[in-house]
Order: sequence, then structure tokens, then C-alpha cells
Amino acid sequence: MLESPGIGFTILAFLLVLGPLVFVHEYGHYIVGRWCGVKAETFSIGFGRRILGWTDKRGTEWKIGWLPLGGYVQFAGDRDAVSQPDAEWQSLPDAERSHTFPAQPVWKRALIVAAGPVTNFLFAILILAGFAAFVGTPTTPPVASMVMPGSAAAASGMQPGDRIVAIDGRTIKVFDDILMSVIHRPGEAMDVRIQRNGSEQTVRLTPRLVKEKDRFGNPIERGVIGIAATAPIYERAPLAEAPAIAIRQTTQIVRQTVEVLGQLLGGDRSIKDLSGPIKIAKTSGEAASLGVGVLIYFVALVSINLGFINLLPLPMLDGGHLLFYGYEAIRRRPAPAVAQEWAFRFGFVAIVTLMLVVTFNDLGSIGVWDGIARLIG
Repeated sequence: MLESPGIGFTILAFLLVLGPLVFVHEYGHYIVGRWCGVKAETFSIGFGRRILGWTDKRGTEWKIGWLPLGGYVQFAGDRDAVSQPDAEWQSLPDAERSHTFPAQPVWKRALIVAAGPVTNFLFAILILAGFAAFVGTPTTPPVASMVMPGSAAAASGMQPGDRIVAIDGRTIKVFDDILMSVIHRPGEAMDVRIQRNGSEQTVRLTPRLVKEKDRFGNPIERGVIGIAATAPIYERAPLAEAPAIAIRQTTQIVRQTVEVLGQLLGGDRSIKDLSGPIKIAKTSGEAASLGVGVLIYFVALVSINLGFINLLPLPMLDGGHLLFYGYEAIRRRPAPAVAQEWAFRFGFVAIVTLMLVVTFNDLGSIGVWDGIARLIG
């Protein structure tokens, strides 16, 4: 078992993960805003008081805030960092008002807002394509070379040599696709399409929950069906095919995230499984201790999740803004100001509540609550 990295190393790794991803996200907003003719007044990595910064020739202040847990681009006409309109933007001279964010047609505002999450996805796809082309991508055939006795696969009648073609209608191309389909679904019955001796049949099985610890001693739970493959095979993909492979991998991760979110909302998964910045920092340090390649791959995973989370239809997030712009596009007028104000209040409370929950969980994951319990006891 590997020892967990020290606090200093973990903080450095966390900054190496979060800093570039926040920059990429906000730069997506910024560059599309510039393309749309909107002036950016502030581009900030981090929140709070500026510790470093400068103002460029376009009048944009670039700064680093003391709290490195996010960032924002504040466009002309914005009242604050979440793009609430400034009440005075309409009184600006025509030349200035035309370069404000609220003055833009709804499609431009939507494009600017969507650019942040989209850039996160593109950044992850670029990383994954690089791995596929220059490092290698998993190509192990989805064939059960071994079926574990007493496993879910054995109970369903699967045999060594069976090739898994699909799981719940989802095409399986390589063995890793099987893991992506079942790891987060212990206890959920699923239909598995297999190919045996040239013919196909469907078996029904339920992945079983396995509890174990990773190489750093962190507890993990996963669903398994009880089959093993031959030795893992990795092959470099032709450069022209690498983007398609990366897009497919990104789609798989997003689909898995959506399914896990559905489990949380449906009560099939505990909110204890939610994690936040402290857990990401801890995992960043562990990933960095395993090598640069592992850390870069982890950056891609976090980038995908950052893009996905920002598209959730919650006020204060990009998805919340897009929801209002969708209403405006359909009704040909903005949502009532009172409704927007209350929605953003709700969004603020929801996000603060979520941050409290994930922080509580994160502190538990690093043993804080157990330590307090031992002190009290």
C-alpha cells in the first residue's frame, strides 16, 4: 500500500489540476464574448481580494484571487460575478451599451454562457485523444476468459469464451466498456447480450457489491459481474481516429455521471458518496504521486465533470442561465425580474447547502470526524 502524499504536495497537485481547468472554462466564456463584441471587464482565477493582476490594452483586468476555488469573467453590464445585469447598463451611451452583455441578443448570450462548459469538454477530449494517439487506448476484447465461481455471471449461465455484445442495449466494444457499464450499478438487474458459438442470446444478471481499498487505503465500493479478461491490451490509435475515441470515452463518462445523479435523486445512492474540493485535492495528490500521466488523465476526468456540473439547470450555474435564455427565446421576452431574483436566491441556497454536505463528506474521508470521536471518547 502506498503512503498518502504530504499536505504540501497535495495542495500543489490540487492547484495544478484546478487552476488550468478554471482558466480553460473561463477562457471559453471570454474568447466567445470577445468574438460577440462584448467587453470583458474582469477575468479572475479565484475569488476574493486580488493577490496578483494587471490590466490589458482592452481594459480587461486579469487577476488571481486569494481563494482558488473557481473563477469568473465579468462582462460589461454585469452587476456581479454570476452575470446578473447591472441596473445602470441601459443608461450608458449607445457606443458603450452595444458592448455590454445584457444588450446582446439571446443567442449570443447563450453562446457565451455555454462556451465555458463546452471548452471543458473540448479540453478533456484533447487530452484523451492525446493518450489514445501517443500512449495507447484499451483494446482488450470484451470476452470472458474466466467466469468466477459463485459470481453473478456464473449464476446467469455465462461461460468462458462468451463475448459480451451489449449491456442494457449499450454497445460493448472493448472490455473496459463492461466496467464502465456495471461499476456504479451494484444491485441493479441488467440484460447482457452475449455471443456464443456464432449465435447471440440475452442473460439477465445483477452486479454484486464489492467493498475493498485502493492502493492508498481509501475504501471503495463497486459493482462486479465476476468475469475476467485476458491480459490488458493497449494500442496506439491512428491520429485521425483519436478524436473519435476520445469523444466516445467522454460520452461514456458523462452517461455514467448522469446515471449516478439519477441514483442520487432516486434515493438509490447515499449523499455520502458526494465529494467536493477537499476530496478532489486529496485525489489530486494521490494521482500526482503515481506519475504525470495519471495526473493529466485525472485532469481530463475533472474537466468533464466540471463541464457537466456547470450545465445543470441550477440558477447561478451556466445551466441556470441557459434555462432562462431558453425561456426568453421561446416567449420572446425575458423571465420576470422577480422570478429571476427568487430563482437565484434558491440557487444560492442550494449551492451553499451542497457545499456544506460535500465538505462534511470530505472531512469524513480524511478522518477528521473519526479523530474528533476518538478525542471525545
